[in-house]
Parts: sequence; structure tokens; C-alpha cells
Amino acid sequence: MLVDVALFDASNTNSVAACVTAARENARQVRDEISSDMWEQINALFLRVRHLSTEAAARGPSSYATRAVIDGVHLVEGITDATMGHGEGWQYLQAGRFVERAVATATLLDACVVDGTGPDAAPPLDRADWVAVLRSCTALEGYCRQYTADVRPERVVEFLLLNAECPRSIRFAATRVEAALHALARHSGRPSGARAERLAGRLRATLDYTLVDEVLGGDPHAYVGGISRQCAQIHLALYQAYVAYPIESALPA
Repeated sequence: MLVDVALFDASNTNSVAACVTAARENARQVRDEISSDMWEQINALFLRVRHLSTEAAARGPSSYATRAVIDGVHLVEGITDATMGHGEGWQYLQAGRFVERAVATATLLDACVVDGTGPDAAPPLDRADWVAVLRSCTALEGYCRQYTADVRPERVVEFLLLNAECPRSIRFAATRVEAALHALARHSGRPSGARAERLAGRLRATLDYTLVDEVLGGDPHAYVGGISRQCAQIHLALYQAYVAYPIESALPA
């Protein structure tokens, strides 16, 4: 069953179970850098997912399982922000969180926007589909507050792509990535304006001045694909600057 594979198949590296297991292992490796409350919640989520997997094997997956995982992830994020010092380690988490979030939202929009050309083109999504898209981003209430309950495809794209206040929008994520990279440079004593910061600033500036009509009137798939590529470049530049840098560059002159 597709839902079971997406949730609990440990051999699928993109499944919920595999991601939670990887998160727990990563947390274990930096146990001395994170708070005890963070570790306890990540471990609790890991055990919860394992228990839900056993239940699903007997009765099949349910909406209760997905709700439990979502609540567990929200608790991890909240406890992290509330109990971990907002220094260099926390800024790494912010950069990683929002680069990943920008890519995830871009991938979702790429799958949902249908250009309608060609004999094999998929039919456009209906209103219920777009409501489901907003729900999947925990953005339905925010959308309704801004646009009312009149769900229109172009407005959903604008909200998830360009809104400056929606935590799941790509523009919001790009702003947070840029801020985290500036903070990392400050905490590590590195000069500002490194490649990762420039790439993040370029992405944020582009989104600040883009109009949704320009995106939808052109090639939206190419546009959101470009965002994913820029995020990959930011990730690589961040890795090269702070993780895989030559040892000589870390030595005093």
C-alpha cells in the first residue's frame, strides 16, 4: 500500500520512519550539543513511529498515525527553539531546516501546477485538491485569513511561493536561510559575503520582487526548478565553507 510505504517502509529513504530514524541517529552523534529535552522528544518520536508501524502492520495505517507524527515533529521544533541556545549550532539547524523547506515547497508546487499543454497533460487540480495542498503545508488557515476561503490556484501558488509571512512559503524560507548564514558568519568569525550568503541573498531578492503573474505567465516548472537548484547550490556552498573546508584554511596565519 502506497501510504504504508511512505510512512513506515524503512528501506525507503524518504519514508517517515527512515527520516525519523536518521534524525535520531544525527541527534545521538551531537548529543552534547543539543538539550536533554530535544533528545528526549526526538527519541520519543522515534519510539512512537516504531509503535505506529507495528499497529499499521496489524490494522493498516490511519489518519491517527499521520497526526501523531505531525504533532511529534512540531514538538521537536518547538522544544528546539525553546531550550537550545540560539548560537552557532542553532543557526545550522535553521539554515538546514529552511533550505529543506524551500525545496519541499518548490517540489510540491512543481507537481501541482499543470500547464495543460500536450496530449498527455494531466488535468488541472480542482478546488478540493488545492485545499489539500494547503493542508499539507499547514497553511490553509493562513491562506483563508489573507484571501478568505475562496481557494484559487493562482492565489495558492502566490501564497506558498511569495508570501513573506507564511512559514511554509519559499520566500519566508529564503529570508530565514539568509539570516542564518549571516549569523553563522558572525559566530564563526568569518567575513560576511561568502558564496553561500551571496547565493541566499540572490534567491531572497529574486523572490522579494517576483510577481505571481510573471511566474504563471512564463514557465512555472522552470521557475520552481530553478529555486530547487539554487537551494542545492546554497547547501553545497554551506557544506564546503563549514564542513569540508581544507584544514589549512582553519589554521591561523
